[in-house]
Amino acid sequence: MLPVGDVASLIVGVLALWFGARFLVTGASRIAGAAGISALVVGLTVVAFGTSAPEIVVSTGAALEGRGDVAVGNVVGSNVFNLGVILGLVAVIAPFRVSEPLLRRDVLAMAASTVVAVAVLANTLVSRLEGAVLLALLAGYLAALVIAIKNGDEAAEPTGDSSEATDGGTAPAAADGTGRDVRLGLEAGRTVAGLAIVIVGGRVLVDAAVGLALSVGISEWVVGATIVAAGTSLPELVTSVVAARQGDTGIAAGNVVGSSVFNVLGVLGLAAAARPLAVDPAVFLALGWLAAVTAFATVVLATGRQLTRLEGAALVAFGTAYWVGSAIL
Repeated sequence: MLPVGDVASLIVGVLALWFGARFLVTGASRIAGAAGISALVVGLTVVAFGTSAPEIVVSTGAALEGRGDVAVGNVVGSNVFNLGVILGLVAVIAPFRVSEPLLRRDVLAMAASTVVAVAVLANTLVSRLEGAVLLALLAGYLAALVIAIKNGDEAAEPTGDSSEATDGGTAPAAADGTGRDVRLGLEAGRTVAGLAIVIVGGRVLVDAAVGLALSVGISEWVVGATIVAAGTSLPELVTSVVAARQGDTGIAAGNVVGSSVFNVLGVLGLAAAARPLAVDPAVFLALGWLAAVTAFATVVLATGRQLTRLEGAALVAFGTAYWVGSAIL
């Protein structure tokens, strides 16, 4: 019999993710327009790093407990889920054109981070030195984003947000990309509240999912690569789906790509810096899936410069096949 407490926590976690994602996307997209920063950059940074917070908590905690399989499986499985299921769903909901900055900088960074992950995990061990190198690479990527903003390469675009206008008040206001007044204090509070709810909801959901999985005797690697990976990716999933439905494809696409880069360079780097990670040889099969889905996503984004519904459906099938295959094997 399944633990009732874990089932209840699972439901609470899902609801928290949904409502938190709505606050996060609405606040972030309005601030982006008001500040003159593109929704893509907000998606790549604030939203992507925020929704990756559950991965940080879970992988670093697992590393400190000596559970390298869970720590690494979470990172690899989350990226397959991000680039397969989530990016695919965004395209199915709202096919979008690929902007030049996303293509020439961020998609290439995503592909490069996957190559780095394969190289680092080739010996099934991630040392503290390798963790420090990963964190340094992340710092370099963030520096490139800062330079792009300073050079004016990331002009704000209309967000397409169809949410209700903000209520009256006396807080300072600025015009966003849609011409609507934005009360920055209110939107900052909305964004922070949404981020906090997403983080807490993701953690509650993951704890419940792991408890349910381990209660039926599933191995740590399978738990890390599937249950934990999907659970910690739910903030990205909910946030990107909500953004796509509101027409904020810049935030949706930036969230997926930015989270994928951050998971490898930031999450894996922090976990390894906390404690060297030893992992099961099953990681090679998972890395093969990750390399394949990354290559496919990079090609479809680069060639047509547009992600269609058909390509999105193919990505969803790819990501789902990995999850099902890993659970069976």
